[in-house]
Formats: sequence, structure tokens, C-alpha cells
Amino acid sequence: MNTSFNFSGRLANLYDKIAAEEVDAFLITKQANVTYLSGFRGDSAVLFIGKNFRKLITDGRYIEQALNETKNFTLVEHTEGLYKKIVEEIKISGCKKIGFEGLVMTVAEHSYLKKELPNVEFKSVELDTLRQVKDAAEIAQIRRACKIADDAFEKILEFIKPDVREIEVAAELEYIMRRLGSEAAAFTTIVASGWRSALPHGTATDKKICAGELVTIDFGATFNGYHSDITRTVCVGKASAEQRKIYNLVLDAQLYGLEIITAGKGGKELDAAVRDRLTNAGYGRFFVHGLGHGVGLEIHEEPRLSKRSKCEKLFPNMIVTDEPGIYIANFGGVRIEDTILVTAGKAKPLTHSPKTLIEL
Repeated sequence: MNTSFNFSGRLANLYDKIAAEEVDAFLITKQANVTYLSGFRGDSAVLFIGKNFRKLITDGRYIEQALNETKNFTLVEHTEGLYKKIVEEIKISGCKKIGFEGLVMTVAEHSYLKKELPNVEFKSVELDTLRQVKDAAEIAQIRRACKIADDAFEKILEFIKPDVREIEVAAELEYIMRRLGSEAAAFTTIVASGWRSALPHGTATDKKICAGELVTIDFGATFNGYHSDITRTVCVGKASAEQRKIYNLVLDAQLYGLEIITAGKGGKELDAAVRDRLTNAGYGRFFVHGLGHGVGLEIHEEPRLSKRSKCEKLFPNMIVTDEPGIYIANFGGVRIEDTILVTAGKAKPLTHSPKTLIEL
């Protein structure tokens, strides 16, 4: 994790959260939050943070890595089980009320802690919101991940043609992104052609792409732990009048989203506005998911732009997606998506691949 990240500021916000939740310490078990607060990118560690201590608990496989990636944390090595060591550290701390990530910890893990620590009160807390507003270093990583995805899209267009299988396109795309500097695909790459393009999460199969079909490609790169997310839909050969009509409706909705997504507006409000645009065109019932989601250390994180969004107001430097779509069974579908930076004015796309209909 890059040392230019403002870990002291992140920890200061965490301590404010500890005070607001009226607990003695937080037990942090979600990997993205462990990374965000400490810089450690291993996959088997927890943070135990109180007013006068900061501990990272992991096993011998990760001690050297933790030494290189973290500062100002006491490293605690466990050899007989992670949760057994957590119990020991809580007892040493003397804490009587601990906040834990209730949406992450399993029932079995929670039951074990309650059994071993009957005099400690555990309070479920939500920490993901700490990551919603990105700092300059985070935005820089996401910009780089977006640039990798854009460059890869330009190259993959040469590969898409009739009789090429969806899984071949996905494999080639991920290989290109790796060559361009991506650590890994941001998520399971979606390549959905023909009737399968009506599946919003139609991950690549061995189906062969045919002439005249729409192909939806949803993918992203990962750079220094941070993700990008982009979707483009192309047509193999000349698009039919109906395909072009659907494409233009989605493009209009997506561009409208870029016009209205701004600081101060809420997630439900923005989703409804773009959804109404498609509804007024007669296609609202075919838009079956939310308008967008946050992007960062996770590919899907807060804030959400959807009917069930808890975000009452966006803030500058949040990063979200704008991704309306139309999906019609036995016909196909279109989705167009950008990763965007929220500002006090008009949203700024961080992905820049062409959005006019590409006919290959």
C-alpha cells in the first residue's frame, strides 16, 4: 500500500467513530477495512484498535508483509488460531464494550467471542462508510485502474468477431489488462452475447459470438488494491433498427446520469430520475438493477445509487458508477457504464472509452 495514503487521517476518523459509538475499541475483520486503516493487504488478519493501542493480528505467513506495509501498529502473531488470539488480546486490553463488524463476522465467530468473553459487551457497527469519500491518493489509483481498462477495451475490439467464444474474449481482455499493469481483474469479467446480453451478470461462457449480435462487456482493472468498473456494448456487424434504438435509449439515460450526478443529491433521487427517463420512453420495466454503486477497495461499496440506497447526500470525491441498462429476454440487452468522480458540479467520468455504438 502506497505510503502517500493518509492513514493518520483515516485513523483519526476511526477514533471519532469509536467515541460516537460509545465503545472502548473496534475489532475490524473486513479485509477492505483492514487495508484501508493499516495498509496491510494480506487476507488473514484483523485489527484491534482502542484509544491507547493499535494491533494487527495475523499468522506467521504474513508477519514480514505486515512489517513492510504497516506503520504504527503492534504486530501480534497467532499460532493456535486467530480467534483464540483475539480473545487473549481483548482480555489483555481490559475493554468491556467492543464494536465489531456485524455484517461480516459469522454467527459461529460471534458465538465463540460471547462464550469466551461473557463479561464483554459486543456492539455491531458499520465501518464501510468511512471509505466513501476518497482522498487524492485513492483517486489517483482509481484513475490508473480506469486508464488500464480503457486501453484494454481499445485492444479487445480487434479480437471480437464471429465464432470467437465469450470465454476467449474474457481471457484475452484480462490478459491485456495484466500486461498493462493490472494486479487482477476487478471482478469476474462479463462477456454476454446475443440473447445472453439480456443477463445483467452474464459472465462469459463457451457460447460463440455470432454476426448481428450485441455483446455486452463489463470489466475492470485493479491497481494498488483499487478498482475500476466499465461496461460497453458493441454490435458484431451492422446493428438492426431495434438494436440501435435500445442502444440510444440507454446512452441517453447514461449521459443524463452524468449530467445530474452531483454532490448534495441522494442515491434514491438519482436512481429515480434516470429510471423515469427510461420509463417515459416505455422501457422502465427493463431496467432491473440500480443506477450505480461506489467503487474503491471493493468493486461494490457505499454509496449506492438505487431504490434502496441509504445515501441521503453525495459528497465531493466520492467515486460511483453510472450504469443504466435495458434487458429484453430473447432479444438482448445494452448496458453502458462509467466510473465517475463526484464533484460539487458536473460529475467527471474516469473511464473514457467511446460510447457511440461500435459496429465491428
